[in-house]
Amino acid sequence: MRLALASSSAAIKFNPLLSVFSSTTFRPHNNFAFRNVSAPIKALGILRCGATMAEPVVVQLKEKIDLTDKEKKIFDCLLNTLRHSNLTTQLRVAGGWVRDKLLGKDCYDIDIALDNMVGSEFANKVAEYLPSTGENRPSGFGVIPCNPDQSKHLETARMCLDDLWIDFVNLRCEDYCENSRIPTMKFGTAEEDAYRRDLTINSLFYNINTGSVEDLTGRGIADLKHGKIVTPLPPKATFLDDPLRVLRAIRFGARFGFVLDEELKKAAASDEVKAALAAKISRERIGTEIDLMTSSKQPVKAMAYICNFKLFWIVFNLPAQYDPAVSEGCDRLCIAYLDAAWNLTQLIEHSTFNDEQRRLLMYAALFLPLRKTTYKDNKGKKIPVVNYIFRDSLKRKASDAETVMSIHKSLEKFLSLIPSLVSPEEFKLDEDEWHKELVDVAVPSQLRVLTGFLLREIKDFWRVALLTSTLLYPTDVDHTDDILNKRFELDSKRDLFQAAEDTITKLGLDKVWDLKPLVNGKEIMNVLQLKSGGPLVREWQQKLLAWQLAHPSGTAEECFDWMKQTHSKRVKRE
Repeated sequence: MRLALASSSAAIKFNPLLSVFSSTTFRPHNNFAFRNVSAPIKALGILRCGATMAEPVVVQLKEKIDLTDKEKKIFDCLLNTLRHSNLTTQLRVAGGWVRDKLLGKDCYDIDIALDNMVGSEFANKVAEYLPSTGENRPSGFGVIPCNPDQSKHLETARMCLDDLWIDFVNLRCEDYCENSRIPTMKFGTAEEDAYRRDLTINSLFYNINTGSVEDLTGRGIADLKHGKIVTPLPPKATFLDDPLRVLRAIRFGARFGFVLDEELKKAAASDEVKAALAAKISRERIGTEIDLMTSSKQPVKAMAYICNFKLFWIVFNLPAQYDPAVSEGCDRLCIAYLDAAWNLTQLIEHSTFNDEQRRLLMYAALFLPLRKTTYKDNKGKKIPVVNYIFRDSLKRKASDAETVMSIHKSLEKFLSLIPSLVSPEEFKLDEDEWHKELVDVAVPSQLRVLTGFLLREIKDFWRVALLTSTLLYPTDVDHTDDILNKRFELDSKRDLFQAAEDTITKLGLDKVWDLKPLVNGKEIMNVLQLKSGGPLVREWQQKLLAWQLAHPSGTAEECFDWMKQTHSKRVKRE
């Protein structure tokens, strides 16, 4: 077993589902038992599956938690550490791991709560124990400090055991001083800790010492079984303790199709909670939650909750000044485009998009109504607000912003090409719009040249851009009402996308961005008799690329000869 130095940054872990039972204790069953539950958990907890967010789903609960070989090995190591150091500590796996194991799902996110020491102290004990087993003592482990100003109240120690990252924290009880929302942290009981968690399902513990599941709020199992999203304590107090819990409740409610508690919904939409979310939570933590929603199988439900709770412009914060003004109801239009894009992907062959392409497609569709809205940076340059949302509001990586902006930038060209891609034999294009790319290109080759140039700009995301453009096609129609009221015909959009995609494939342009130039820059400079590169060389590189696209079977010698002949003719004319 290896220990490695933790390198990742902090993220408080909350996982939402819920549970409700009264208190009875059961004997361990195959190294497992439920504590504080009113009846044995059946192998199947059946719930009706509904089509709306307000209806529960079918939930299957495992009768016992089955540990993998790796989990057994890790837990044995922790128990042996207790014996080796003569510790009386109770080790409990908390939250999402317990939930997922009861649902029969794999989970690699193991958070361990300690009842009488802080996480770093126990992690040191593990490090001291390992050499006695023949394992090397680790060079160190990561300690993520608390940050009360950002609602990160607990120090967390991290170490890698058998290639799994394990978090260690102490059980906590929070006391609030008068006129302060920042709690004083102290050791608490397991029950006190359970009630301080975000949602009842995350209040479940798996006690490693006893091999039992503990439902100390008396609600965890039943809320999970009945598909409810509920907070252990009153929801407003829970959200004000850590406002990020609002987004986590939304994410898991959407992910599992669980019903959000009515009081929870009222608290989520309250002005006090909205203000706390805007003021207390780092943009990185908000961005992480939004990215998880966007990458999930229910992004529309999650974003619809955000919109319904009037959180949209708090989450997707805009700069102080931008132009043009955002229209009233723009948030609903954003959700409507996301809905249309998501439904369209379900009609198209699943393998068309990989996970990264699908994730950024969701962002591109969500921000479609904002694609022409700009703000000025410190130098007075106009920048799309989409850039601000990614980099400032969500603190996502720059490449995400650049890719989505590139998708939006390509839409006008895709829209002008769609008629020809759908009916190549009827190719007709406004040459003024593509003048530079069409110089010296014969008409039969123009569609391939123009499409090739466009795909080289957008690369692997050309299918994403093509699908997004179908939502705006045809361009002489205002699609707002149809999108908002779901009157658009998805089947026709799918047919449009697939016809254009087929033509691009038949033209042999997929991966065209990997096309290598037949004539290099040095050869161009020799023909032009130049001593250094510059705009003229770049101009000829584009012309030669157009020739290659127009002559897919052409050789380097033919390309070179064409350049010399074309240059010679122009020199004579001049």
